Amino acid sequence: MALPQDIRPFNSELMDTLVEASKMDWIPSADDPKRAFMKILWTGSESGTWAVLLKWLKGYVAPAHKHLSASHTFILSGKLQVRTGILNAGDYVYEANGMVHGATTALEDTEYLFICNGPVLFFNENGFTSYLSWEELKRIQAQHDALKKSAA
Repeated sequence: MALPQDIRPFNSELMDTLVEASKMDWIPSADDPKRAFMKILWTGSESGTWAVLLKWLKGYVAPAHKHLSASHTFILSGKLQVRTGILNAGDYVYEANGMVHGATTALEDTEYLFICNGPVLFFNENGFTSYLSWEELKRIQAQHDALKKSAA
């Protein structure tokens, strides 16, 4: 079908990104490497957006944090306690920029897709403890790859 306009991408390097998550390693979380893991699916330096697949074992508690951008969560399996609600498999949550909440607890072994449009700032009663952004995820992936290569 011929179109009256030329809609080819101006940037010839644009292409789909296929990630075979089933073939990726689970990367242990620095705060609880025995109960929290992630697969870094995509990081977008041009927008700051990032996507991860998270796996939390029952009893894992993610620390209090503030979203410095909006995020999307889709629960694939398991159950999470988030603020006063419980998220079950199949549930979706949108969290607006600026959302602050306390700890999030895995009530069951849980896997979920998390897409964030920017950084997340973690804190405790003494102040800021860490943050997570696309840049930090790139560093985590590079460190994981280097450790895997040196072990081989």
